[in-house]
Amino acid sequence: MSKSRRKLQSIGRFIILIIISLSLGIKLYSWNAKTLAGNAMPMPFGWGASVVLSGSMEPALSVDDLVIVREQNSYNQNDIVVYQDGNSLIIHRIISIDGNEAVTKGDANNIADNPIKVSDIKGKAISHIPVAGSVVRFLKSPVGFVIIIIAAIALLELPYLRERKKIEENKERIKEEIRLLKGE
Repeated sequence: MSKSRRKLQSIGRFIILIIISLSLGIKLYSWNAKTLAGNAMPMPFGWGASVVLSGSMEPALSVDDLVIVREQNSYNQNDIVVYQDGNSLIIHRIISIDGNEAVTKGDANNIADNPIKVSDIKGKAISHIPVAGSVVRFLKSPVGFVIIIIAAIALLELPYLRERKKIEENKERIKEEIRLLKGE
């Protein structure tokens, strides 16, 4: 194997380790925020993401859309926002704001939600990616997380095992040549 190819594999392994570390770190951070602080959607650096779980925002947002959310200093009528209600996250549109209270409503709903504190709003929906939420929900599940770890370990170890096998085969070939040269 050439030196440049080995270097490229080392870089690849390093990148995979970074991805695994980030995945584990984010999972641990989210678990701590949700479990210890009761924060259903941590917003590191003022950004977050949420998955649409119901059709209440049709046609603007559909079930399993991934919504990119950004914290705002203030919110306006017609902003689509994510807010925390207990341990649940709700993605609805602001229909009115009065001081520190906002009234939201899903576009497909007939009645408005109960008023919420503006401080309960996590952020404004900046963008959305259709259907990507189903992938995120799977990856956040215990099975999805285990699959990520297994795949990452496999990606790290398979090239290493192949290289070790080649080294062992070369050793055996060299030993056989030595035996033939000795006349055994």
